[in-house]
Amino acid sequence: MKSPLATITAIGVGVIILIGYFLPLPFLSDLRVTLLGWAVILAGVATLVAILNLVMTHIRKLQSQSKGGIYSIVLLIAFVITLAAGLVLGPTNPQIQNVVTHIQVPVEASLMGVLAVSLAYACLRLLQRRKGIVGIIFLISVVVFLIVASGFLSISQDIPILKTMLAALQQLPLAGGRGILLGISLGGITTGLRVLLGADRPYTG
Repeated sequence: MKSPLATITAIGVGVIILIGYFLPLPFLSDLRVTLLGWAVILAGVATLVAILNLVMTHIRKLQSQSKGGIYSIVLLIAFVITLAAGLVLGPTNPQIQNVVTHIQVPVEASLMGVLAVSLAYACLRLLQRRKGIVGIIFLISVVVFLIVASGFLSISQDIPILKTMLAALQQLPLAGGRGILLGISLGGITTGLRVLLGADRPYTG
């Protein structure tokens, strides 16, 4: 077993935090809060290291004059401006939040559009390779939900039957999203149990 001390520490900390949630003991609660605070600090330091690594990677890319250097320049300029504005005005400043929102929302919308097109293309490829009922159903569902989400059927809101059908179709993605979240939760629980039992040791490298 590699790094038995790291394994024992990880299992012990995990068990203490888990027990602290179920047993209302003051010393366990205080210890749990302290350990979680340390975890938050470590996560913040890891994020800072990742940001510095990203910046240094693009600086080295500019120094080597490799292809696509313009994107590195844009990233570094945006990073410096964002960092300076955050340090001067503070991250909770309404103007900064407004600017970030007006940049982040269009970027997320563009990524979602690219994702929708990619899924539709992948669906067509899947239908070409596996000509079965599952691929046909998946293709039809993708086309239907793309049409519903595009807003082309908004003029049919005055028709009672179509309005009810559209309302039912719009609820299906929410149900699918909840199913995905439940799957992520179960996967997280399973991974946590495997780490607590020592079956998985990601901290040993």
